Amino acid sequence: MEGKPTTGWGKSLAVPSVQEIVRKDAKDVPERYIQNEEDRPLSSKISLLSSEIPIINLSLLDNGDENELRKLDFASKEWGFFQVINHGVTKEVLQNMEAAAASFFELPVGEKEKYAMAENDIQGYGQTYIVSEQQKLDWNDSMFLVTLPPKHQDMKYWPSTLVGFKEAVEQYAREIEMVTTKILANLSQLMGMEKQRLRQMHGEMKQGIRLNYYSPCAEPDLVLGVRPHSDISSISLLLQEDEITGLQIRHKESWVPVNPIPNAIVVNIGDVMEGWSNGVYKSIEHRAVTNQTKARISIAAFVIPEDQVDIGPVETMVDDHLLSRKYKSVKYIDFIRYNLARKMDGKSHTDYLKL
Repeated sequence: MEGKPTTGWGKSLAVPSVQEIVRKDAKDVPERYIQNEEDRPLSSKISLLSSEIPIINLSLLDNGDENELRKLDFASKEWGFFQVINHGVTKEVLQNMEAAAASFFELPVGEKEKYAMAENDIQGYGQTYIVSEQQKLDWNDSMFLVTLPPKHQDMKYWPSTLVGFKEAVEQYAREIEMVTTKILANLSQLMGMEKQRLRQMHGEMKQGIRLNYYSPCAEPDLVLGVRPHSDISSISLLLQEDEITGLQIRHKESWVPVNPIPNAIVVNIGDVMEGWSNGVYKSIEHRAVTNQTKARISIAAFVIPEDQVDIGPVETMVDDHLLSRKYKSVKYIDFIRYNLARKMDGKSHTDYLKL
């Protein structure tokens, strides 16, 4: 049934549009966006390891290349993040998706607000994880849509006035799902299972896409585009703009900038995969920083299991002698609700999954 909403996961308080704040006064940063001293982007060391973030050639991986499979294992264990090239999504599809996102954020604020999140939904225009009027806010605007399967799309959140928006998002969603399937197949193999097993474990696998708009900021050292967090997905796939580095990942206590590779897709391990793999593949904290001069758009696709799926360790990842069970079995819906009821706080929410 088209237009069936996915509600009941949680809710978030409404916040002002950062785009509008900047449009009205580009020099002043409101107090609520100024991060506490210890959380500011320059208060922690920025690492020089950007060039070491693994790059996976999906075409080789999909054709059974053993070396590429070992690289995927290393990337998932040691980094939790990697960039994927030769993934098969055409440049045209990527560009159309970026153009669709840009066209939404170019709408007047009154038009965007027609697609604001409802009281008990995380779909729509607005920020998630806003649980109190006191908490610090992120320097971004975002739009979240459930994109797959089509029956879960709630059309009241899809901007109907934008020509080509729906077509561009749906085409991108389908192609990203093909990339997802290939990556999950190889992770299944590494976890000692049949290739289709991880995909099956999602139940009815869902996909949500979040469009992020990071306005320039007069004082980028005081704000964060997105606070440190890990993703509550199985895996996430991010399309970055080619010219601007904004994403940073935590690696060995430092923040490593993820420099964009043209047309590459950034993939990261989510909390669900951490649970399924018994902690062998860990979800990694990441954040976004801003800059003074240029707005930045990114597009994140989240791979989401069915609500009633268990996210405890699979049998092949538990060994009484070598790798004892470290995670309990938790229903995905319970994990989501626990998570959305709190503000983002690094990886502290994953303690809920652990024994």
